[in-house]
Amino acid sequence: MSAAESTTKSATAFRTISEVSGDLDVPQHVLRFWETKFPQVKPLKRAGRRRYYRPEDLVILRQIRDLLYKDGYTIKGVQKLFKDGAFKVSDGKSSTKAVKKATVVSTAKIEADPLDTIQGMSLDNPKKLLIELKKIRSLLN
Repeated sequence: MSAAESTTKSATAFRTISEVSGDLDVPQHVLRFWETKFPQVKPLKRAGRRRYYRPEDLVILRQIRDLLYKDGYTIKGVQKLFKDGAFKVSDGKSSTKAVKKATVVSTAKIEADPLDTIQGMSLDNPKKLLIELKKIRSLLN
């Protein structure tokens, strides 16, 4: 099935690895690799170990792709976002879309382990950090 045919599917339909690969423009082996690195991506595996991706898997995979390829994060950096709760899946049901939406709380890059502060702020207080990151984001916009 081609990527064009997969767009005619319902937003809540499960998708095969080839459809997801085409939609995200990412090779299939990369999607399988990401499954090993991000336990949040849990495709249903049927007989013959064929993968069927849920709509929420697609949203998470799209965010992972964007963070890695567009925003310049490393695998460890994206894993840290998941661990720190900066990347979460919230229930965004509406009458037109029954697909869960993933949101990244901040698009500002958080440096890896050695840097525990942003402008002297401890990462132990996520609410204050979020406020500071939103200020930085508005300055960048």
